[in-house]
Amino acid sequence: QVHIVESGGGLVQPGGSLRLSCTVSGINFRIHDLDWYRQAPENQRVWVASIFAGGSDNYADSVKGRFTISRNNVWNKVFLQMSNLKPEDTAVYFCHVKRQGIDYWGPGTRVTVSS
Repeated sequence: QVHIVESGGGLVQPGGSLRLSCTVSGINFRIHDLDWYRQAPENQRVWVASIFAGGSDNYADSVKGRFTISRNNVWNKVFLQMSNLKPEDTAVYFCHVKRQGIDYWGPGTRVTVSS
């Protein structure tokens, strides 16, 4: 059974930083691509960043240069380091993995960027 839990969200001032963590169990972690998505109030869930099994990464234009995704295949964790945060980064952030054609999501962690 796939289980995903995110953590690390909170309230931060504009220009600040946060590091989100996601723990994934129930899969062969090292062979899967992993993603972060976010959903702002009254908006659809949108893709933020991906890290592939081979270690390469990709980012949405809105976060490129400010966010960094990484993974630890020993601890089965994926991270999202967020810097120079802006009010428009306010959202619930979700960790995602697709296994055998099925999408799995965590419950999300809320990030609020406000002064």
